[in-house]
This record gives sequence, C-alpha cells and structure tokens, in this order.
Amino acid sequence: MRVTRDNVSPIEITLSVELETEDENPFLERSYRRTVSRINIPGFRRGKAPRSIVESMVGRTALLQEALDFMVPETLDKVLTDEDVSAFGEPSIEVTDLEPVSFTATVPLEPTIELGDYRSLRVDSEPVEIGEEQVDDVISRLQEEQAVWEPVERPAEYGDRLNLDVNGEIDGELVVDDHDVEYIPNEDNVLPFPGFAPNLVGLAEDAESEFNVTIPEDYPREQYAGKEVQFKVSVLSVKEKSVPELDDEFAKSVGEGFDDVEALRSSVRESLTNQAEAAAQNELEQKSLEALCEAAVVNASPILYERELEALQADRERMLRQQGLDLATYLRFMGKSNEEFLDEMRPSAERRLVGGLVLRKLAEAEEIEVTDEDIQSETDRLFDMSTGEEAEQESLDNLRQFLDSESTRDNIRSSLHSRRVLERLTEITQGKLDESDDDSSQEAPADETEEAPADETPEAEDATAAEPAADASDENETSA
Repeated sequence: MRVTRDNVSPIEITLSVELETEDENPFLERSYRRTVSRINIPGFRRGKAPRSIVESMVGRTALLQEALDFMVPETLDKVLTDEDVSAFGEPSIEVTDLEPVSFTATVPLEPTIELGDYRSLRVDSEPVEIGEEQVDDVISRLQEEQAVWEPVERPAEYGDRLNLDVNGEIDGELVVDDHDVEYIPNEDNVLPFPGFAPNLVGLAEDAESEFNVTIPEDYPREQYAGKEVQFKVSVLSVKEKSVPELDDEFAKSVGEGFDDVEALRSSVRESLTNQAEAAAQNELEQKSLEALCEAAVVNASPILYERELEALQADRERMLRQQGLDLATYLRFMGKSNEEFLDEMRPSAERRLVGGLVLRKLAEAEEIEVTDEDIQSETDRLFDMSTGEEAEQESLDNLRQFLDSESTRDNIRSSLHSRRVLERLTEITQGKLDESDDDSSQEAPADETEEAPADETPEAEDATAAEPAADASDENETSA
C-alpha cells in the first residue's frame, strides 16, 4: 500500500492511498462470501460456489464495488494510525480508481481557536420584575379553568354556550348539518361561515330561527366565496359561564390547596419569578456565548462545517418524522428545493459549530472538569427526584441500573460539563470573577507573606491554556 501525505493546511491533511493486490484480497474475499450467500449458481448449493465461479458471473468490478463499503473506511483507519493523524471529524473521501483501488481522504484536524481577552467581556443582564398584573392574569386563568356552565332563562349573549341543531344550504346543497352541537358565539368566531354568530344573539332556549348569510368574496374556500347560505337553527339550551369568586375558598380549591388568597398570590408570584429568572438566565447565556464567539478567531476545516450542516439536517428530518412528515413532503409543502433548505440552515450550523468550539476552548482555558464524584452526586439527585414513597423495589432497581449505565453517566458528564462552562462564562461576562479575585486579594495581608528558603524553589502552578499550533489561513478563517 502506498500512502502520500500532503500537509497543505494546519487544519486539514490530504492522504492519497493506493492499495496493492495483497491489500485488496482480504476485502474481496469478504465481498465474495457476502455475494455467494445471496445468489443461486447451477451445480452448487447456495454459498458453496468457488470464488472464481462467482467472480466470473458477477464480475470483479461488482465484487470491488461492494467491498468498497468496508475496504475504504477500514484502510483509512489503518492509515490514520500508521501516519499518527488524529481526525477531528469524519473525513471527506473520494475513490479515484478501481484498478488498483485508490482514494484520497481529506482529514479535518483540530481547529485553532483564539479566544482573545475573553475575561474582559461584559454583557448586560435585565433584572427580573414580576408585576401584579402578571399575577392577576394567572389567577384569572385559574378561575376560568374552574368555571362551570350553568343554564340561564334569558336570550343568548356573546360568550354563552349554546347547544344547537344547525342546517345550512347553498344553492340547494346541504353544506352544514349538525345536531346538538356546542357553539360559543363571539364577534371573532367565523365558523361555520363569517356572519353566522351574530344571528344567534337574542335567541332563547327552544327558539327556532331562519336567516341568510352572505359569504365574503375573499373567503378561502373559493367554491363558496360570495354565495348566500340559508340557515335553519334550533336552540336546545343556553348556558353562561360562572366564574368562581376570588376568595379563600377558591384558594383552597387550587392545586393542593392554599390557606387564603394571599398565599395563592404569593405562590403564583414565586412561580412566575422562577420562570422569569430561568428565561433571563438562558438569554444571558446566549448573549454571553454570542459575545465570546464574536471576540474569538476560529480557524476550522470547511469539512467540519459541512458535517455540522448534515447533523442539523438529520435533526430536522427526525423532528419532521415525529410529526408524521418526511423531508420531501415538507419541502413540497414549503415550495423549497433541498439546496434552498440547506442554504437556510447553513448559518445555524455555522453558529452551532463555532459555539461548541469556543466553549470547548473556554473549558480548557478555565480548567473546567467534571469528576466521578460529581456524576455520582447528580445520579443520586436524579434518583431521589424520580422515586416516591410507594415506588416498587423492582422499579427502583431498574432506575438505579439505568442511571448507573455507562451511556447515562456519559450523558450526565456532558450535561454537567456544558452547564458549568456556561455558568463560568456568565460569571465572566457579569464581572463576578473579577469581584471574587478582588475579595481574595484583600483577604491575604501583605505582612504575612513568608519567604521561601534560599535552597528551595516553590513550584509554579502552570494554568496557562495551550496556544493554537499554527496561524489560520485567511481562506478558512472564521471570526465568529
């Protein structure tokens, strides 16, 4: 096997590989064994025909084409090991010849990242304030949730709930035929056709009415636009919404119950505050990350951007499948081509890649780590949160087994690490690290400093982050 290495960039390396016959044979043998088990050859039991016979029937090129699926990636893995190349992402591979098998692999290397003077970054944060109007809105919704519909002996008004028999015809065609249907007339209710609801106001229980409604010319269903509907309506019942009074009895009925209205308002205010603080923290983290990305200089292989775009596309396709759609149907519905779809996602993919890279670099610079003890504490916390007093022992054992699995612990490690990096970033952008540095410096009196003996040299702690290995080329440099 001949390998040519081209170090054209500090962020990429190109490897040209040409296999010899002895390199190809093991892969061709595997391809033959897979092929012979799928085809019928006269005179031989399935899977027993010699390779020479199979090769003469399907052709060496066909065997090679199938073998490429595992020949190229496995050969590349060996080449990367032999050449001591550490790929930062999936390489871009192009097969250049089949006789002999030859290919080139462009391998993305670790990007170079300069964070600059990130400790001086500052981001304004908005204070969280919860007004009484917000509390009132939540309590009003709670009252609405507990409202009941009660029969009334009066003509219908907007906002009442009516039970109706409805018959509607257009040019003799029956277009509405509902029986004992519930309907709430409102000024903005355009069903079944615009102009229907106002004709119900003033009708009492057991009333019958006939009226015509002219459908607007701009009605979305063109076959009905501008036409007249003849309605016949029978009112079976009229009910109004009875909203409970805001008193201590109502407070006791909400959730697990509150002693009085003031306790309910206090709980609502606390909940709103927690939500607002979480939203404000998330916004602060995003603004801080944007500031960090803008200050950083990231030099990454274009291949990494393409891989991130592919990952983002896979995420979108998975979301569409959860909604019962495939990408092709979605694109037809949106009137977009696949290229337009990718172009729209490209900026998001770039932001996601750059954001991940600079946070990774920040974690290195700030020496942020997650220990096994941290992971264990988090799994214990999750276990305690997920178990109740009446939980069965089998369920508890299964939960503990899940939390202690390697994949779950890896996910917890990643989540904890990301959380701590973002926390450190917001501490930086809020100037909190500077404040703590000032406090610690004030705590150490100068007259208590001891001199080291002349024959002893104290070891200096090296907390300097590694500098990028090489300068970025202008062509691939991204200042995010």
